[in-house]
Amino acid sequence: MSSSPLSKKRRLSGSETKTGSHCSSSNSVRTDLSHTPANGMAKNGNDAEIDEGLYSRQLYVLGHDAMKRLQNSNVLISGMKGLGVEIAKNVILGGVRSVTVHDQGVAEWRDLSSQFYIREEDLGKNRAEVSQPRLAELNNYVPVTAYTGALTEDYLTKFQVVVLTNSTLDEQLHVGEFCHSRGIKLIVADTRGLFGQLFCDFEEMMVYDTNGEQPLSAMISMITKDNPGVVTCLDEARHGLESGDYVTFTEVQGMTELNGCQPVEIKVLGPYTFSICDTAGFTDYVRGGIVSQVKMAKKITFKSLSSSMAEPEFQMTDFAKLERPGQLHVGFQAIHAFQKKHNHLPAPWNQADADELLTLAKEVNSAQTGSAKVEQLDEALIKKMAYVSAGDLAPVNAFIGGLAAQEVMKACTGKFMPIMQWLYFDALECLSEDEGEMLTEEECAPRNSRYDGQIAVFGTKLQDMLAKQRYFLVGAGAIGCELLKNFAMIGLASGEGEVIVTDMDTIEKSNLNRQFLFRPSDVTKMKSDTAAAAVKQMNPSIRITGHQNRVGPDTERIYDDDFFESLDGVANALDNVDARMYMDRRCVYYRKPLLESGTLGTKGNVQVVIPFLTESYSSSQDPPEKSIPICTLKNFPNAIEHTLQVRRYTHFNLDHFYFMERTLKLPGAQPVEVLDAVFKSLVTDCPHSWADCVAWARNHWQCQYNNNIRQLLHNFPPDQLTSSGAPFWSGPKRCPHPLEFSTSNDLHMDYIVAAANLFAQTYGLQGSTDRAGVVKILQEVKVPPFTPRSGVKIHVSDQELQNSNSSVDDSRLEELKAQLPSPESSQFKLTSIDFEKDDDTNFHMDFIVAASNLRAENYDIPPTDRHKSKLIAGKIIPAIATTTAAVVGLVCLELIKIVQSHKKLESYKNGFMNLALPFFAFSEPIAAPKHKYYEIDWTLWDRFEVTGLQSNGEEMTLRQFLDYFKNEHKLEITMLSQGVSMLYSFFMPAAKLKERLDLPMTEIVTKVSKKKLGKHVKALVFELCCNDLSDEDVEVPYVRYTIR
Repeated sequence: MSSSPLSKKRRLSGSETKTGSHCSSSNSVRTDLSHTPANGMAKNGNDAEIDEGLYSRQLYVLGHDAMKRLQNSNVLISGMKGLGVEIAKNVILGGVRSVTVHDQGVAEWRDLSSQFYIREEDLGKNRAEVSQPRLAELNNYVPVTAYTGALTEDYLTKFQVVVLTNSTLDEQLHVGEFCHSRGIKLIVADTRGLFGQLFCDFEEMMVYDTNGEQPLSAMISMITKDNPGVVTCLDEARHGLESGDYVTFTEVQGMTELNGCQPVEIKVLGPYTFSICDTAGFTDYVRGGIVSQVKMAKKITFKSLSSSMAEPEFQMTDFAKLERPGQLHVGFQAIHAFQKKHNHLPAPWNQADADELLTLAKEVNSAQTGSAKVEQLDEALIKKMAYVSAGDLAPVNAFIGGLAAQEVMKACTGKFMPIMQWLYFDALECLSEDEGEMLTEEECAPRNSRYDGQIAVFGTKLQDMLAKQRYFLVGAGAIGCELLKNFAMIGLASGEGEVIVTDMDTIEKSNLNRQFLFRPSDVTKMKSDTAAAAVKQMNPSIRITGHQNRVGPDTERIYDDDFFESLDGVANALDNVDARMYMDRRCVYYRKPLLESGTLGTKGNVQVVIPFLTESYSSSQDPPEKSIPICTLKNFPNAIEHTLQVRRYTHFNLDHFYFMERTLKLPGAQPVEVLDAVFKSLVTDCPHSWADCVAWARNHWQCQYNNNIRQLLHNFPPDQLTSSGAPFWSGPKRCPHPLEFSTSNDLHMDYIVAAANLFAQTYGLQGSTDRAGVVKILQEVKVPPFTPRSGVKIHVSDQELQNSNSSVDDSRLEELKAQLPSPESSQFKLTSIDFEKDDDTNFHMDFIVAASNLRAENYDIPPTDRHKSKLIAGKIIPAIATTTAAVVGLVCLELIKIVQSHKKLESYKNGFMNLALPFFAFSEPIAAPKHKYYEIDWTLWDRFEVTGLQSNGEEMTLRQFLDYFKNEHKLEITMLSQGVSMLYSFFMPAAKLKERLDLPMTEIVTKVSKKKLGKHVKALVFELCCNDLSDEDVEVPYVRYTIR
């Protein structure tokens, strides 16, 4: 997944909380929080330093203010079975002040099916005490305590948030009433086999940001004097605002009363217009202005658990199951009643217990007086709850645990909208597709196995199938770590099977915040090997192998036909679309199931690709991100994103024989630009000392932030008018001003130090961070005087730029060719610098922040801090552990269906979620689109199978290949290609055709592609264009041409 495109809807780092809703002229907007809980959670706290190196990706989701509030919260999590430990893991990674884990029970065999921090040697020991040291390793900033006593009222007052899992209804009600009366936030979370339940009571709280989206901003073209006034935005991009949003204004010329006004509520009139307050008495609007969305704090009140049980409000998870939450609300209460009566849960797949649970459910329903009463109980559903309620499934715990941990963070921070107030979930599609099929008690009875919690739901047959699976996991980052944990818990590849995980990355500090299999001592180690070793600790019987290979054409000798044909399926845990699409193509070719997922902050998605059933990942694509015009970046930036575009310089190796030939073939003016840059690097700008590097940086500063701006203003003075008489510097064009260099300006010196050090690195010279020494050198630097020149062409649009590229200055080109030194005469080697955003000692981000903010100052664009600069320049994907855990839980539920060979499209679920809203949507996957030639239907999963080697031992020739399709399939091939190589076409010259017709197919391929076929290649893929018997063009599948 990738972040949304940046355009005129600029992303601002505005204040989180502003109140007020009327137009008035005011320079500051004050926040008055009407309610602060007694336990102080909403305070910004003890101003503890936030470790940006560790929390950087999460900070891009929550923001610094919310993170500070999180660091002030003490959390109690009761119940350390699989669900409790999942919540604890995510909350600890998040970085609260402290976590206390509570349990009075001891570890049992069935706990091992999902409690990843309990091992076989821990059976019989207290679950909280066993889990505590392993949880404490997750985050050095979060003290973790184990508590095994009773949850007395006095003890509960120590916490700002209390989470109950695996608790009785009586305990929930007692704790719930106490917490509600004391303003302590309460979360109740429970899973019963394939069913999950979540309840939130945050009493009364302020939500500072309901959706987590960056505030929108747009440029204004007109504001009317009216009641209400109507604002029209520039038509280059839609404003994206909604009625009820609040906005404020800056840089408005004329109607200055709006600048810095209190946030005003809007009503959207169209994609470019909206109305505001009464502007009839304001000064006339002249031009310009920026409208910025303001996040308004919202007070939310909650019902207590007992009140909410009688009058429940449901958060939907699956709109195809609209009636389900009400049924499950009754069902969970019936399970509590059964457990209270018998002191145990209904036995797995026991008919008598199911009948009794149904009776209890009817009693519970009859006793309801409020809206909780359902008209008609779904008896089959209640019985299924009885059959599987003794189960304990890692994927369901991962999903509910991810959601519950996010609710803890909402309770602590007021960031994002809480679940109101009940959420129910089920994954009954994981059971057999045959409705009449019933597992027996014997198949599902506990057998003192670590998989007892899973066997209770699915029986032993699935367990045996899981053990034999051979799966390829691509990526061992955040999603990869969560997948491996789930694989270990469910027993994937715990017998004859194998999990192969590949990732070429090493572990970095910023990974530790969500890639929970890694510890600080693992930094710099390989991800795949470390992750494999970590899950071996969780389940010693998992067979897992770590690789360090990138997937792609370069590794097809390793991941060849034999490798893919031996797999049962593939799970992607990738962070880029190209690799995803490559793996998708491989899975389609080898006809293997693919589990695809991704996250972006609080958003997550799951897609399941099933051979011959669903479309593939590549069948549908997101629209491309909107690019920023080059002229906007170069001369007319109007947003910090424009000033932050990283210029990457390419250093050419002059020893390369083809360098000059390749350069001269470049389009437009590029040959002159490239040779000019190389000439400067080797001759005019070549430094011999640190002082030369400082001098270069000083002159470069002068050129970028003074000379170029003065030339731009010479070409287009501040009062310039366009041909239509409108001001040139208006709308998206901000009029710049040149900067004057000063050694006493920290930003100027930041630039010089960073630029000089990077320049020195490029030439292998020793740099320095001695600012006093740099100032001394700068005093000796002679900066050449500059006078703007007439006749210098500055392009106003990309179209103008493109047109100018067609003309090349040939004399300048020849001059540069003659002046360039020969490779032999070069006495040094240029070293290219690869951008690395997470190393604070390499000057990369120092340079980018300084360069960007200086350019922003040129154009009066508000500067930004290092944190946001790193996000934009480094193209960082915001990430948080909660979303990852929830998404992977859903992925592994799909895996369970795949292993059982589910055949119905409706059995599978693609999922999308946004935990901030919160919003969930599930849909059955899209069926593979059908095509047709003659009367034959085909999809992307079909192909022609052609064996190249004939019975006489000779390979098929091109003539025989063409004849084969004419005779066997009644298709006349008009064009035939392999990769980018055209092997045959009907318009081919006769001589070339004659030469190829009687050559073997593989010989033609090697001849045309100029590449030898590797010994690992068993088959080739040919693409066809064909005509049918009526000479009509028909679309047909590809050909798999087997050669070995």
